[in-house]
Amino acid sequence: MGQLLNSANLKALTYGIMNVISASGIVFANKAVFQTYGFHFTYALTWIHTVFTLVGMRVFAAAGMFPVKPISQRRLVPLAAAYVAYIVLCNLSLKVNTVGFYQVMKIAVAPTVIGLELVMFRRVPPLRIVASVMVVCLGIGVATVTDTQMVSNLVGIAVGVGATIMTALYQIWAGSKQRELKASSMQLLHAYTPQATLMLGILVPLCEPMGWAVMAAPVPAPGGADGAAALLPPSLPPQRPPGTLLAYHYTPIAVAAILISAVLGLLVSLSTFLVIGATSSLTYNVVGHLKTVIILTGGCLLFGDSMPAKKLLGVCIAMGGIAWYTQQKLASSKAPGAASGDPTPAPIRTPLLPITGTASSNPPITVKSVYTASVARTARRGGSGGISGAPHGQQQHHSHRQ
Repeated sequence: MGQLLNSANLKALTYGIMNVISASGIVFANKAVFQTYGFHFTYALTWIHTVFTLVGMRVFAAAGMFPVKPISQRRLVPLAAAYVAYIVLCNLSLKVNTVGFYQVMKIAVAPTVIGLELVMFRRVPPLRIVASVMVVCLGIGVATVTDTQMVSNLVGIAVGVGATIMTALYQIWAGSKQRELKASSMQLLHAYTPQATLMLGILVPLCEPMGWAVMAAPVPAPGGADGAAALLPPSLPPQRPPGTLLAYHYTPIAVAAILISAVLGLLVSLSTFLVIGATSSLTYNVVGHLKTVIILTGGCLLFGDSMPAKKLLGVCIAMGGIAWYTQQKLASSKAPGAASGDPTPAPIRTPLLPITGTASSNPPITVKSVYTASVARTARRGGSGGISGAPHGQQQHHSHRQ
């Protein structure tokens, strides 16, 4: 038992728990902000999240969690724009859809990446990976077609599909940028977050109903009894148009929910980086399946999502397909002569919970050792940074953000 509860394993386990809590919690927090507290301003919420990410990445860099890599900002403009598009669409999908459908569309990202790589790069995956993707698609089809609540929501379907395609495009593009710039995911996020913050800061007043104009409050008609002279009611202060960002009633609990969702979005990025560096990509993907179960269950318990038997069957089929797909991708990445462009990172050789060995045989895990392991893995793969299985939000994040 002492071999399992050493310092290295406890830290790795802590990173995994932090990733599960943050990645699942941000979905519930964002949904509560939209549905429970009525903050329907997608661009504004995304901007708040990005500001927190910007500040957090500066703090992490100053603390020595990763070295800052100088990158020309001009080369990052398209990537920052793609980040803004994908994270806004993901938040919009969560706003207009159920938590269950949102998560099913997240599962659909993996086969979408395969399809886009086939169209864009003529990259034909092995037959076993195609078979696993077909299983995922079958499960998604069963889960969505049998969901009467979702089939009637054509706008939600369109937004969900758009979010899935944009997330897949962002993953592919970010992965290629990491290889091109020889930068880790944290270095890349640190570099383009200022541009993404600026873009969203411009989009908020352009795309959200701000309520700049102040309207005179309606004066109730005076009333009198028995012909007596009516007294004029006291004048009310001017009001902003209802349903606008500036007219939103920022109660302490609503502000707290918004801030919690922003902090969770930052923790998703940090915990994903740490858990992969401290364990392996296989462990991270297994943790990912646990997050899917938690999010789907939370959608039913917290937000009243329905889960009929056919929909549950479809979700189980899709998750089985994703597990098979993950296994095949990891096997491909470890095979001799595997393509260096494979976005699946090679696993660290230290398992999460080793069965043999003493506590002294496992060196303590520090932030520096996590980063060193990530860089070493990148070097073994010929400079391919990968996406750590997540586009900063969700799959990291991603929030994920996010």
